[in-house]
Parts: sequence; C-alpha cells; structure tokens
Amino acid sequence: MKQLLQDLHSGATTLAEVAPPRAGSGQVLIRTTRSLVSAGTERMLVDFGKANLIGKALQQPDKVRQVIEKARTDGVLATLAAVRNKLDQPLPLGYSNVGTVIGIGPQVSGFSLGDRVASNGKHAEIVAVPANLCARIPDNVPDESAAFTVLGAIALQGLRLAQPTLGERFAVIGLGLIGLLAVQLLRAHGCRVLAIDLNKERLELAEGFGAQAVDLSTNADPVAAAEEFTSGRGIDGVIIAAATSSSDPVRKAARVSRKRGRIVLVGVTGLELSRADFYEKELSFQVSCSYGPGRYDPAYEDKGQDYPLAYVRWTEQRNFQAVLDMMADGRLDAAPLVSHRFPLAEAERAYALISGDAPHLGVLFEYAGSAEASAPAAAPVVRKAAAGPAVVGVIGAGGYASATLLPALAAAGARLRAIASASGVTGAHQGKKHGFESVASGADAVLADAEVNAVVIATRHDSHASLAARALVSGRHVFVEKPLGLTPGEIDEVRDALARAPGAPVLMVGFNRRFAPQVRAMKETLAAAAEPMSIVITVNAGAVPASHWTQDPAVGGGRIAGEACHFVDLARHLAGSPIASVAALPLREKRHGPAFADKATITLGFESGSFAAIHYLANGHKSFPKERVEVFRGGRVLQLDNFLRLRGWGWPGLRASRLWRQDKGNAACVAAFVRAVEAGGPAPIPVEEIFEVSRATLEAAEALRC
Repeated sequence: MKQLLQDLHSGATTLAEVAPPRAGSGQVLIRTTRSLVSAGTERMLVDFGKANLIGKALQQPDKVRQVIEKARTDGVLATLAAVRNKLDQPLPLGYSNVGTVIGIGPQVSGFSLGDRVASNGKHAEIVAVPANLCARIPDNVPDESAAFTVLGAIALQGLRLAQPTLGERFAVIGLGLIGLLAVQLLRAHGCRVLAIDLNKERLELAEGFGAQAVDLSTNADPVAAAEEFTSGRGIDGVIIAAATSSSDPVRKAARVSRKRGRIVLVGVTGLELSRADFYEKELSFQVSCSYGPGRYDPAYEDKGQDYPLAYVRWTEQRNFQAVLDMMADGRLDAAPLVSHRFPLAEAERAYALISGDAPHLGVLFEYAGSAEASAPAAAPVVRKAAAGPAVVGVIGAGGYASATLLPALAAAGARLRAIASASGVTGAHQGKKHGFESVASGADAVLADAEVNAVVIATRHDSHASLAARALVSGRHVFVEKPLGLTPGEIDEVRDALARAPGAPVLMVGFNRRFAPQVRAMKETLAAAAEPMSIVITVNAGAVPASHWTQDPAVGGGRIAGEACHFVDLARHLAGSPIASVAALPLREKRHGPAFADKATITLGFESGSFAAIHYLANGHKSFPKERVEVFRGGRVLQLDNFLRLRGWGWPGLRASRLWRQDKGNAACVAAFVRAVEAGGPAPIPVEEIFEVSRATLEAAEALRC
C-alpha cells in the first residue's frame, strides 16, 4: 500500500510503498477514503526537514542541550551517529482520516466491518488505529466533512476549557481551520464572536459563520474593536488558534479581555507574557491538549481503557463523536473550509501548495480505494536448523534495530532476506536502506519464508519469548534483543521450544557488553589471578517517564527486567562462575515508603565466592558517565569507564587504553551470532548462562516489587 512519509533529514515528502498494517489488539483496520492535511503542523514539519543542522538546532534548543550532554559523556562520534540515526527515521504524516472498517482486532467492541469512521489515522491507504481514537460517522455526514473531525475536536477541547456560556462574548485569534471551526462551535454555544486575523478571505468565512471580523491587515485596533463589541466590558474569553513564534497573539488576547477573563491557547505561539496584563486583570491562561482527556495516555489510547463517563464526560473519542453529531444536525459546516482536493498520488503538489504563498485552507487527499489489506499469512515453514550462510529475517525495526542491529548484520556478512515492523513504515524504510530482499507484513510472513534460517527479534519486550519459541520450533536460529522474557513462565516456554526444535538451533540474546573489546581485555587480565573478586557496576541510567512503554510491567517489564539484565550478564561473565544468590534493595522515600524499582542495588553471589553489586540508578545527573565497571581482586583493581577508558592498578603489563569511539560490543555480539549460524554452533553465550542470567534478573525485579 502507499503512505506519505516525511524525511526529517532532507525535508522531502515521499509516497512510499509499505506493507499494510494489521489490526492489533484494541485496534481497528481502516481503508481510507479521505484524509485532511493539517497545514500548520505539516508545513512546520516540512520546513524543519528542509533546514540544515544549524537551522534544526535553532528550532529545538532543548534537543541541542541534550546532544551536548550526550557528547560529553559518550563522545562526539557516538553522539553524531545517534543524531543522524534519529533524523533518518521516516515520519508518517497526517492525523485526520476517514475510511471504512475492514478489520477488527481483539479486545474491540462497538465497531463492525463496513462502518464509516473518522480517526486520527495517517495519510495512508490503510491504517490501524486504536479503537478509542475512532468514531462512527452519521449517515448524513459526507466523508469530506468528516475528515475535519479531529481538528474540530481540537477546537472543541479548547472551548471546553474556556467554558463559554450562553450570551458571552468571545474572541478567536487566528482563523486557520481550527480557528474557523472554533467560531462555529462558539456560535453553537450561543456566544457572540469577534474573529481576528490578517486574511480577508478567512475573515469573510468567519462573518459567514456569524462572527464580527477584525482585519489586522488594515491596521485595525483589536482592543478598540473589542471595546465596541462588548460595550466597554471586555471579552469574556479568548481562543488563540494562531500558529506563530511571536507572542503577539497572547498580548492581544490579554488586552482585549475583561477583568478575570479566560484565555485558552489551542494553537502554537510564543509565550513571553506581560505580567502587568495578566496581574491587573487577574486573567486565567490555559494551554489545551489536543483532542481532549485521554490524549497521550497509553492506557486509554493503546490499551482501550475508557474513562468512566460519569467522571470524565468528554474524552477525545466522545469529542470526536460530538463534532460529528454537530455536523449531522447542521450546526457545524465543514464544506466551506475545503479549498483544494488532490489524489494521494499528487501529494507533492499539495505540500508545495501549503509550503508556498498561494491561498489555501482545507486541503484534502482523495483515495482510489485500490489498496488491499494483507492476506492472512501462511503457516510457518518448518525447517531443520543446520550450518550454512546466515539468511536473516528481522522482526522489528525500531531505533535500536535500525541504528545498531541492522548495520551489524550487514557488516557481519549475513544475507538480509526479510524485515517486518508493526506499522510497516520503519520496515519499508530500513529494508530499502539496508538492501533487504523483501519487506514482510508481519512476524508470520517472516516465519513463512522458507529461505530464512535465522530470525532476529527486536520487538517490544512482551513479544520476545513467544516469537523466539515460535522461531525455534520452526527450526530457525534465533537472536533476541534482550530480554529473553518477562516472566519465569516465558523463560520456560523458550527452554521447552529449544528442546523440541528440529536440528540444533543457535539461541542468542543480545547481551553485548561481554563482547566489548575492553571487557575482553578485562576478562583476559582477570585470568591471571585466582582470588575471589568484588565487582561493582554503576549505571547512571537516567530518568524515563512512568508512561513510557518500557516502564509498563506487561509490555516492557520495567527497567530492571528490560535493561539491568545487561549488567547481570556482564557480572556473570566477569566472575566466570554460576550465580548462587540474588538480592535487591530499592531506594525508598522513607524507610517503609514506596520503592523505586529503577533506583536500586542488585547483589549477586557466585559459587566461586565472588560477589557483584550492580547499582542501577535513575536519579543521577546526565553529565555523569552512564556506565562504570570496577573489579577488585587480590590487591589489584580494574576500572572501565563508560566503555571508553580502561585502567588498571597493580596489574603488571596492563596498559591503560582509551578508545576514540565508545564500543559496547554490539557489532561483535551480532558477528558472533552470524559466525555460529554459519558453523552450526556452538552458541556464543552458553545457553545455560542465558537462562541463568534471565532468571536471576527476574528474581531481582520481583524482589524490588516486594
């Protein structure tokens, strides 16, 4: 199918051929008939992409500070590589979609095949959208009008925050699509509206919707107009729907407002506020968040957990439905807002229009409806794992896979056969970039490819064990980007699958730290002594929002299961002895207060008498090095600082080493897997160590939850 993508590096907008998505749990699959270009947002993205690195930096000063901090700790070369990889990721465009339901995923109710729905789906022939971001379209609302649903919900949420009442006088500053929809919604609330803008055509539209216009292009004074409009009382509430870096709209809003007036920012403006303007009038100012309650809440949007209507009357989905209902009874008219229509194939013309000076307003894409949803995948092909060239199928194409795993696989000489991703977008982009022979529509398609003999799993953590087990029983060698699983039961599932697998497949988990060149040097150096060792690993992990998927116990497993497993494996490797005991102590607000699972110390005891203390801490400073490994043994010390500098005290013949570029062993880890596939084994990490480390990590994570 075809989908519009934005190249953030060059600014080019491309109509790419990508694998159609599937309806996942809680999702609705939609064949698109219309989608609306959000001129302000999408023009901003195009302009950002076209800017050079300096221009991009000027637009995002906060990101520049993050880059500088990363360069100080990880080195300039590693930081540049990370920035380039981030800009290389294609960005799907669009968020105002209309189409017909052609598939319904598990855990979805309230929708049927054939329903016409409005959603925040992308500009693509087929989209998979969470059910809570879809709303059924009334029969008498045409697709063109319904395409304005999402923008209407943005305007409506701004009004809900402003709380207009019958008879109040409101001003709308900025008459783009959202501003003009806000004018109509305010009129439907029984308010008189003062519309303020520079564009004569848009002011005429606002007047047609019942507003009084203030034309700033003629140097009209909005304060004087507001005084006359309100008989000297001042405006009750202001909706700012402008898109500008200037703070002038906020200043105008304050000056036209009455004492204790309300101002709601729906658009994007500068926020240099005059204290005097707000202080003297006791004005309230609020920024509206998109479509309404539920926005950016993974539990609501991704998991389908609706808010009870009795307590949250207007969620984003209910705002969608309210906008459609107003269209159905004629109180909201989107038809006059359409200025241009383009077939999706002519998207380049549409973006040239919104990036230029030619007049435009509502720009619609029309779809021919020829795209087909992907057919059910064939059953997995069962083969017998054997030695031979590595023919790789990759499942997952996120940031780590694209920046690290895929280049490493290519450098190791693997044949890149097939790649699949959840959305299809990143899979198509990375497949083309790295020369994959095919882009698959999902994991099933990779496992059904008879030529694939090695499967690389780089999906979210909750799917690792099940995909690994399926790949193993089908006779494939398997590389799993850590962790192997999130529960002891999942670890057992993989162990059982390995025991039943035809042939002797190689099972590998991406515990890359043990393959780092300086860790190898440490291991060789430590072999010269026989005494038990004390290992101290300090991880300045940095804070991750609680809403991030890695923090979700069901999806990411939490940071201990999902990331600290690296350091459990590293300690196990350096100690060279089985783990005999596991203990974990979390940081607490008070002695018996809530525990912080990502601020903890894990202690491992080994059968050799050695021990390791892993300090995994999310409460440090960004400028401090992220990882430090220290080993004390027999009166001597080794220290590895951030995988850049290795030093030793008391080790005869050991020279300090410093790398020009941080090397955590990623490429060597992947290369070891490819060599093992070619040779038919053995696994680069002994399988029993993989299971041992995985279980020990889960034991630590469970201890921290107690």
